[in-house]
Amino acid sequence: MFRAHNFSAGPAGLPTEVLEKAQLELVNYHDVGASIMEVSHRGKEFTSVLESAKDRLKRLLELNNEHHILFLQGGATQQFCTIPMNFLQQGETADYINTGVWSKKAIQEAQLFGTINIPFSSDSVGFNRVPDTNEIRFSKDAKFVHYTSNNTIYGTQFRTEPETHGIPLVCDASSDFLSRPIDINKYGLIYAGAQKNLGPSGAAVVIIRDDFLKKAHTKGIPTFLQYGAHTGDLYNTPPTFTIYLIDLVLEWLENKGGVSGIAEINKAKAALVYNEINRDEYYSSTVELSSRSQMNVLFRLPTTELETTFVKQAESHHLIGLKAHRTTGGIRVSLYNAVSLESVKILTSFMQEFRTKNG
Repeated sequence: MFRAHNFSAGPAGLPTEVLEKAQLELVNYHDVGASIMEVSHRGKEFTSVLESAKDRLKRLLELNNEHHILFLQGGATQQFCTIPMNFLQQGETADYINTGVWSKKAIQEAQLFGTINIPFSSDSVGFNRVPDTNEIRFSKDAKFVHYTSNNTIYGTQFRTEPETHGIPLVCDASSDFLSRPIDINKYGLIYAGAQKNLGPSGAAVVIIRDDFLKKAHTKGIPTFLQYGAHTGDLYNTPPTFTIYLIDLVLEWLENKGGVSGIAEINKAKAALVYNEINRDEYYSSTVELSSRSQMNVLFRLPTTELETTFVKQAESHHLIGLKAHRTTGGIRVSLYNAVSLESVKILTSFMQEFRTKNG
């Protein structure tokens, strides 16, 4: 079976093993005589899948009973408005660290509900860095601090969580969720779109600590957009097939050694690409060294014409998804969990060959 080396930024590649298992079970799930897509979301078959996915996340992130796991439609973008809708009111302040397009979109939505303070922004330098802890100036009365842990478009990533000195931390972890260990207890809420490290598009996972959830208000908020409505029995039909695939991806991740195991593989993958970039000036990065992402590696070539040729020739070698976002231009190598070390080795060999022929 032909499979390209997929470096797409999202929707991203899924582990081949996961797709093969889903293929086997697609028409007849566990001898039910129907697909998991075709059975009741309240029936025992899907209930088992849902509980399995939650249990795997609990083990992978070392969650305790104080954490609620929600699988919600609308992806991460839906959370941009849902979070302030639940946790911010007029006259109240929240802090939003601005490190890229997705931070700006979250800020725009949050401003509809309260006062937004921006304690750090790298907009003036083209979002080529994330802040050091001592650069962030938090509000004294902030209800929460929101940040984007990895900036897919700009290739930057926080090395560790911002120190908020007791202010609840909220994180959009869409593009590095489950790629490295985190201290989950530092977060009041963490969310991620599924389509990068979790599964296909169509859902977001939201993990809320119970003490933070209790601070949510409900007045004037449609029931569907209240987080509390989704912590008990299913409020509505969830994205069942997406959750089924998420469960398979989480099973695959456990078999890879969990988050710590995949983190070591991810470090090795990123090192291979950055070592090739740093070899000379042919490939260049505009991202500050201390802010470079292990998930999305951006680089430029001497001319835009060479970049176009690079992408085209890479595709002829079955290396796909390398064209960067229109905002930045250049090349983007997305190294999500499902990207194999072997695929990265093939890419770096191509980079060497391309430099030799076109340098």
